[in-house]
Amino acid sequence: MSFGNNLFQARKKVGLSQETVAEKLGVSRQTISKWETDETIPDIYQSKKLAKLYHLSLDELIEFDADVKEIEQIIKNTNEKTEAKINWTNVWGKKYPILVSYQKNVDTKKYASQIREMLEELKTVYEYNELDSMLVLKDILYQEWKDKK
Repeated sequence: MSFGNNLFQARKKVGLSQETVAEKLGVSRQTISKWETDETIPDIYQSKKLAKLYHLSLDELIEFDADVKEIEQIIKNTNEKTEAKINWTNVWGKKYPILVSYQKNVDTKKYASQIREMLEELKTVYEYNELDSMLVLKDILYQEWKDKK
């Protein structure tokens, strides 16, 4: 995604018009349009003002991804009661079908036993609660997978 598109998406996310942004920055609406279409780019000072106006850091503005921000907001706003209603295996299984079919082939009891031991070790050694232990183990697994890619 281009920087101009990032600017456009960030502005839309906060519900501001080009006119409103232009007014707050002391530039013309055409200037905002040129930034958003990659015809020109704002200087660093204007970029900092845009980031502040859009409630983002400068880094976040440069790498703005509306989908990622939306997902982050949904996760932040989801409470435990709502989470409990979601069958995550089925939800993720729509994208990754292996999640709904592996149980037929994999000795899940064997792996579950090993995972239980690791969870218990995290709880004992680091005094994590059940949820924190699971999250730490999940994150270690993810980091390991990501490093192998």
